[in-house]
Amino acid sequence: MVRIAVLDDYQNAALRMADWSILPGGTQVETLKEHLDDEAALAQRLHDYDIVVGMRERTPMPRSLLQRLPNLKLLVTTGMTNASFDVEAATQLGIVVAGTSTGGGPGTTELSWGLMLSLARSIPAEDKATREGKWQTSVGQGIGGKTLGVIGLGNIGSAVARVGLAFGMQVLAWSQNLTPQRAQAVGVTYAAFDDLLVRSDFITIHLRLSPRTQGLIGERELKLMKPTAYLINTSRGPIVDEAALVKALRAKVIGGAGLDVYDVEPLPLDHPLRHMENTVVTPHLGYVTEEGYRGMFVNAVEDIQTFLKGQPVRVLNPAVLERPNLRGIR
Repeated sequence: MVRIAVLDDYQNAALRMADWSILPGGTQVETLKEHLDDEAALAQRLHDYDIVVGMRERTPMPRSLLQRLPNLKLLVTTGMTNASFDVEAATQLGIVVAGTSTGGGPGTTELSWGLMLSLARSIPAEDKATREGKWQTSVGQGIGGKTLGVIGLGNIGSAVARVGLAFGMQVLAWSQNLTPQRAQAVGVTYAAFDDLLVRSDFITIHLRLSPRTQGLIGERELKLMKPTAYLINTSRGPIVDEAALVKALRAKVIGGAGLDVYDVEPLPLDHPLRHMENTVVTPHLGYVTEEGYRGMFVNAVEDIQTFLKGQPVRVLNPAVLERPNLRGIR
């Protein structure tokens, strides 16, 4: 029997997003809904599994954990990169690591705009007030004519920028490698980092987390923003100094924040961001759409199927296939 664990299936969605029945007879698939943070408990839970499918970065796979999983032969990450998986350690241990489609599509773009509009028009607060019998408790802000600052003009950032243009906004963009010519090609204006912070009414982050982007937005940067400006982060939590952001929100240094990502996920129950009126918070939903999930889990099943046939696809550590200690299914 080949045992497969699908981790962090919060919505019990994995089994209905792909046809797992195409896997060979004797294959047992189990979805694990409850998230485990404790490494010792997780190692015990996963000890007998041959294949583990991780959902993005919900559960890290460091060397210390992989060394405690002697039966693990294939590790699948949804998406084609995963900063929380120690791929080098997996290679040394003879574990194949495979990826899937990113599953992003327009989902993160749409959620970014959902957060912006929710903040500008106080949609969550007005929904709550209306249900409580109140009527028109706030005066919203329009989007048209405002300035949107896009930090990171890749696929998602460019899509967010085009929506801003459609709303009639002035759109500024910056990243470490962005050129004025690249910005112009998208139809937006290149701005220096500090200039973007000072001028923008809405600032939305679309960068990958790396050593040079970690803590990019801190106390200094937040103080440069307008006191009425909103910060949107649907990328990765540590790009923003979370403690500095909490402090700025409490002191009304900025108008508010729309957040989908955090330093620790799931967000701790006692976290102050859960209780601030000038925030809209969502539980890392950017890529969580039916279309995105179907793309990822269909690919995950294909990764498993081809691995069991001895012809793995989308291998992220191809060097492992040449190792004498490669763990295969007997």
